[in-house]
Amino acid sequence: MKRNAFYAQSGGVTSVINATAASVILEAKKHKEIGKVYAGKYGILGALREELFDTSKESISALNSLFYRPGGIFGSCRFKLKDIDTDRKEYLRLIEVFKAHNIGYFFYNGGNDSADTAFKVSKMSEELGYPLTCIAIPKTVDNDLALTDCCPGFGSAAKYIATSTLEAALDVESMAESSTKVFILEVMGRHAGWMAASSALARNDNNSSPHIILLPEIIFEEKKFLNKVKEVVKKNSFCVIVASEGIKNSKNKFVAESDTKDAFGHVQLGGVAPKLASLISNKLNLKNHWAVADYLQRSGRHIASLTDLEHASAVGKKAVEYAVKGLNGVMPIIVRKKTKRYSWEIKPAPLSKIANIEKKLPASFISKDGFNVTPKAIKYLMPLIQGEAPSKFENGIPKLVKFNLILEKKKLPKWKL
Repeated sequence: MKRNAFYAQSGGVTSVINATAASVILEAKKHKEIGKVYAGKYGILGALREELFDTSKESISALNSLFYRPGGIFGSCRFKLKDIDTDRKEYLRLIEVFKAHNIGYFFYNGGNDSADTAFKVSKMSEELGYPLTCIAIPKTVDNDLALTDCCPGFGSAAKYIATSTLEAALDVESMAESSTKVFILEVMGRHAGWMAASSALARNDNNSSPHIILLPEIIFEEKKFLNKVKEVVKKNSFCVIVASEGIKNSKNKFVAESDTKDAFGHVQLGGVAPKLASLISNKLNLKNHWAVADYLQRSGRHIASLTDLEHASAVGKKAVEYAVKGLNGVMPIIVRKKTKRYSWEIKPAPLSKIANIEKKLPASFISKDGFNVTPKAIKYLMPLIQGEAPSKFENGIPKLVKFNLILEKKKLPKWKL
């Protein structure tokens, strides 16, 4: 019997998450087992509120434009379902909505929390005797999902960071004689330093920056840091620093955090760069500038990695293939082949071994002094930023295709969160 599918985007979006969405929808059209593909308005909230976009109302040309469009076309959210062992109302609501719209396939495109949600929903559907195939699809610029070699979205963010680091370094070097001596770039990375590490890809025969990389895996020591900055400036006349937002001090406290928390209970981070800048100004009396890449690093579709785009497309396609084959509670992961030239394939992995597990930088990727990465890290990172995947431009800026975004008619009473 033909059954419908539900697709939702979760958490912070990436420059290639829409490519995954397009791949899911277009691949689903090839399988007679799948009827319509509904997309949640603002992710999983769309399922709870019964706000389902009917993607069959979109043209093929519009769907294909998603391969070049940043952001999340259907909307995403940071919303964590309650603990299934203490409060099942939200899970029961999801199944109720899926039943009402004959949804037999659930594709959840996100990171660690999304993998956990998909896993729990698959368990709940089994318990209730409702046939539902749940597939989590990897996505996160943090590159911290377990088992998968890398995460779709990371390669493009890494390319953006490396490029921005290189360009800023050349600017600072030009002015170092009479102006700025130190530049600090703050990048994302709460517990894992993958994004900060990627800045090392900016180095080449004509550029030695960044000179210092601050990683969450390494305890931040103020005195040691300041001595390193002073040493670099003395040697090069300038210093470029890339700092992860999640660096911690010896008391295991984030160097920069606010009193607010997000929907997942995570402390709101941001502000490492200005804190380091103040430290350098007060202690070393060196003129400096800082910048926070923030949303720019994850939304920069104009400088996306072709390899990353191919990864994002492949996991979406495989998710559908796995679903129609009857695989449940799995994630399509990227497996790096042991070949001289970079090559990869997609394989299924159980969500039970992925959910809530955070992959950090291996010790072998970090230099002994803690301020740099090793050649082994470069060897891992370099293939992920290869190839260009230029956006479609119109009037000098990226072209955006208009979508219908038509909601399916509701069949259930209004839900209150």
